[in-house]
Amino acid sequence: MKISEQWLRQWANPSVDSQTLGEQLTMAGLELDGLEMVAPPFTGVVVGEVIECIQHPDADRLRVTKVNIGTDELLQIVCGAPNVRVGLKVAVATIGAVLPSDDDKGFKIKKGKLRGVESQGMLCGASEIGLVDKIDGLIELPDDAPIGVDVRDYLGLDNQIFEIAITPNRGDCLSVLGLAREIAVINRLPLNRNQVTPVAPSTNQTVGVQVLATQACPRYLAQRIDGIDRTKASPKWLEDALVASGVRTHNFLVDVTNFVLLELGQPLHAFDADKIVGDIVVRQANAGESVELLNEQTITLTGDELVIADDEGILALAGIMGGARSAVSDETTSIALESAHFDQLAIAGRARRFGLHTDASQRFERGVDFELPQLALDRATSLIISVAGGQAGAITTVQTVEQLPKRAIIEVPVAKIDELLGVQIAADEMVDILNRLEIKTTLQNDTLICQAPSHRFDINIAQDIVEEVARIYGYAKIEPRLPSFAVDMSYDDGADLVHHLKLSLVNADYHEAVSFSFSDEKIERLFDEATLGEVLALANPISSDLAVMRRTLLSSLLPIVSYNINRQQSRVRLFETGLSFVGANIKELTQTPSLAIVATGNVTSEQSHANRAMDFYDLKRDIEALLPSTLDGRHIRYERANMAFLHPGQSAVLMVDGETLGWFGQLHPSIAKALDLPVVWVAQLQLDGLVALHRRAVSVSAPSKFPQVRRDLAVLVDTAVSWQELEQQIRQSAGKYLQDTWLFDVYQGDRLPAGKHSLAFAMVFQDDLATLEEEQIKKATDQVLADLAAQYHAHLRD
Repeated sequence: MKISEQWLRQWANPSVDSQTLGEQLTMAGLELDGLEMVAPPFTGVVVGEVIECIQHPDADRLRVTKVNIGTDELLQIVCGAPNVRVGLKVAVATIGAVLPSDDDKGFKIKKGKLRGVESQGMLCGASEIGLVDKIDGLIELPDDAPIGVDVRDYLGLDNQIFEIAITPNRGDCLSVLGLAREIAVINRLPLNRNQVTPVAPSTNQTVGVQVLATQACPRYLAQRIDGIDRTKASPKWLEDALVASGVRTHNFLVDVTNFVLLELGQPLHAFDADKIVGDIVVRQANAGESVELLNEQTITLTGDELVIADDEGILALAGIMGGARSAVSDETTSIALESAHFDQLAIAGRARRFGLHTDASQRFERGVDFELPQLALDRATSLIISVAGGQAGAITTVQTVEQLPKRAIIEVPVAKIDELLGVQIAADEMVDILNRLEIKTTLQNDTLICQAPSHRFDINIAQDIVEEVARIYGYAKIEPRLPSFAVDMSYDDGADLVHHLKLSLVNADYHEAVSFSFSDEKIERLFDEATLGEVLALANPISSDLAVMRRTLLSSLLPIVSYNINRQQSRVRLFETGLSFVGANIKELTQTPSLAIVATGNVTSEQSHANRAMDFYDLKRDIEALLPSTLDGRHIRYERANMAFLHPGQSAVLMVDGETLGWFGQLHPSIAKALDLPVVWVAQLQLDGLVALHRRAVSVSAPSKFPQVRRDLAVLVDTAVSWQELEQQIRQSAGKYLQDTWLFDVYQGDRLPAGKHSLAFAMVFQDDLATLEEEQIKKATDQVLADLAAQYHAHLRD
């Protein structure tokens, strides 16, 4: 936003220079983006009056003038401007003057001749002194402009223009009033508000208004003004204020609405009253309606836009831009002046939909003071009548008070402010700051009771109050210091242990993959497994092949395998750590940190006759490499996996101390076929469980100096009984001297009874304190055989 510093200082004028004032606004959250003069630097240009104007003897388009600049002699200046004439007050560049140029070096005026006639300077148009040309020709100064005065001083061209970046939450600062309010608070100055006296109605002409969309427009004011002198131009002070704020001037009526917009922040709109048919109606647009706007753009509405209409159709796109049909012109003598409060949500996004960006929409989208329409209307009416005359009718007001924005009470403990800011500010000073910001505040039992004013749409919660205190108190006064942490800063080795697990797989020639937590629903449907829960679809997926949450990391890894195989990479070994999402629905969803493995192809990458395809035991070896080397085999157990997506004969569940750690095996051939994959070996383990195993404390003791004794048992048992069950029973029955046991042979053939198989186990016994006696070993072995017979009807094989 651009605004004139001179205009700001009329409302609040602190004893600081322009740069300091800009720094104050920046530190208050209103960043100064730029500071520049109204016009670029130039010298030697004064106010002059054309005393004589005759035709050039040798050029039809040139005139020879005599110009009075307040010196003893008149200057003879040759000029080709179409509007040069006797009596015109104009800007005169004297000999030696330096005017602005495109190369920033300046253009120096010298004495010269034009078609043989001497010229002692130059009469200037607006663009030649860095202003915007409003007419074709010379800049025409008012008749009372003092001759000989420096044009920079007369036009206020040394006045600074502030360009301030207003954040979206501070729509209240998109005006002189809003910025001056901040300046006054920062510098503890009174705010010099203009005293606006409402114009008493002098005619019985009124504007008929119907508001059908009361939620979108809870307050609408309209006033008719007749008998306006259409010949009146905008006064110089009004034009200067607009130009200095980066706004082009138009006709007087439009200039007034723009001036009030910049001054107070309330958008206004003037309709040509003679072009309105029937009442003004504020309503929602009908889908398919079209309107030609002031910028000559015709738009077709969708039905959710707010419009101002009459009996013949749409007059304006509410809060954004007026329509061409009811636009004021240089011939307008009667207007209907609109001042309304539109709800933010009713305006937001509509301007951008049609490629529009207007001063009105910028403000309404951010929130405009809902108590401002009356004041702004009175201000505009007063300006119009004081300059162009006319008779004002009574104001028509239609409002639904209960639909206006509410300002809730916000309670903020003083201690909370001290805690968040890290500095102690006296409670009385907080109250003073907030009340100067027009936030009604009292102190009750060390708690601030606050109510935001009607212009502050950004103050809704306690943290907003804390921010207001901080920025006015001054961020520079809050000394930086390290926060005190009330947390346990002890070392967490979780990341190191996960890294260790990854290195184990890298050493086994696996590569890490990183993928999304989303997967293709088609792949998820292939994993038809009840324990994985339901396939959970995303409400707003980033693509069709990433539309559901993955229930297993295989959903992410298998497409990568397929991608590599399709590019002649027959040996693929990948792993990934991440979350899997399992649950019957969103409320029951469980996110489990997991480690998954996929592998296909040969055991090694070497091309040799000894190389072979990977099998179940190769995968088992890689899984066991992830377990701590100190983990005793008696704690590990494998059971047949019963999962629909795994091969029923080549898969297993890994258990440690009775807790399931994960599963591994061959991907079911039907799934591999559906994905056009060869034999693929897969695994998924609980990452937290693996990390916990590596955190276990290891007890270290000296090895026994007494000899070990091995005994082998081969037992016949029903084929329905697994070897894991027998091994577990052996460990329970063998007693305290059993150091280890393992299965070393399985036999099933014609020599054995039907339905039976032979399982051979090795048992190693050892005592740390003495050499075991044969009787002790026999007792333990007999106990094992007795318990196997009792529990599983197993007996020694002959």
